[in-house]
Amino acid sequence: MPQRRAITGRSQEPRARFAEELRLLRHRRGVSLRGVAEVVGWDASQFGKLENGHTLGGPEIVEALDQYYGTGGMLLTLWELAVADPTQFKERYRRYMVLEAEAVSMWHYATSNLPGVLQTPEYAAELLKAGGLAGAELEAQVAARVGRRELLLAPDGPQFRTILSEAVLRSPLSDRSEWRAQLSHLAAMGQRTNVIIQVLPCSAGLHGLTNTDVMFLRGPGGRTVAWVETGYAGELVQETTTVDQLQLRYDRVRDTALSPGESREFIERMLEEAPCEPSI
Repeated sequence: MPQRRAITGRSQEPRARFAEELRLLRHRRGVSLRGVAEVVGWDASQFGKLENGHTLGGPEIVEALDQYYGTGGMLLTLWELAVADPTQFKERYRRYMVLEAEAVSMWHYATSNLPGVLQTPEYAAELLKAGGLAGAELEAQVAARVGRRELLLAPDGPQFRTILSEAVLRSPLSDRSEWRAQLSHLAAMGQRTNVIIQVLPCSAGLHGLTNTDVMFLRGPGGRTVAWVETGYAGELVQETTTVDQLQLRYDRVRDTALSPGESREFIERMLEEAPCEPSI
């Protein structure tokens, strides 16, 4: 079947289309960026970045623009499509993101950081800042990670299991309240029927994935691929023998991890132990 021809002549890429609609709406209204900022309340430079496609911003600013332009939620819909678009990720992640979106089940092991689909925006921002991101690029990548969380929240979301090294839960955010919010979010996600969270205690010792984050994606056709990542590089593994070898290592790690129930209790204890902000 031939590809459908664009009727409007505008971009069919979600991120570009979002920026185009913002520019078009403002030009139709006949106002400057400063004029929008005076009414809506954000800095004019932020609206310029949105219209140039340098950032996607967050849902609050998009909802405010929907109200200002009277677009009845259209901009928020375009924003949701844009943050879920795999093309916004760096080239090496794009094929993985497509496979992730199609997966019927996902199995994950984390050495030191929470998986992106379980991160709060604050956790994602601090982690990405530590990796050197800043400004518009940081905002775009945080928004992209927030969009990935919807994958597990969908009614037909994939079955997801993550095994978290205890080190993940012993590496708090710099802000105490944000760390408590992340732990609370983790505990809440663990209550979902399609999410299983296990903790691998440090006492388990060395194992075959000690220095390797890995995600296994099982597609609708039954084929499984693996994404293997270090702090500096990632690789999509598709060769069956290599995937099977990684799967065997994963299974052995899972055998030594706490059960889902024990892991839930572990996270709840971490939440109880997490310091609260001092009273003023």
